Amino acid sequence: MVRADLTLQLIVIAVVYVAMSIITLTMYGLDKAAARKRESRISERSLLLCGLACGWPGAMLAQKLFRHKTIKSSFQRVFACTVSLNCLALCLFFFL
Repeated sequence: MVRADLTLQLIVIAVVYVAMSIITLTMYGLDKAAARKRESRISERSLLLCGLACGWPGAMLAQKLFRHKTIKSSFQRVFACTVSLNCLALCLFFFL
């Protein structure tokens, strides 16, 4: 029974990470397009919160694909903290 519970937890976590990564990647793409057109942008706070909410793999992919938010060091520092916090929370979930 414990093994089935763990398997279900892993599946749910994987689905959440994939879904949030797709949402976050899309948000980065939309923000990059808005930046090019000099239109209204998605706030950095929103991008960071989506990354923190399990979307950081999508954010990392988006930063590479769109070359977006890669130079701004203040954003990168906060982004690194959100990734670390998310990984720490995941570890605590599984090991406590």
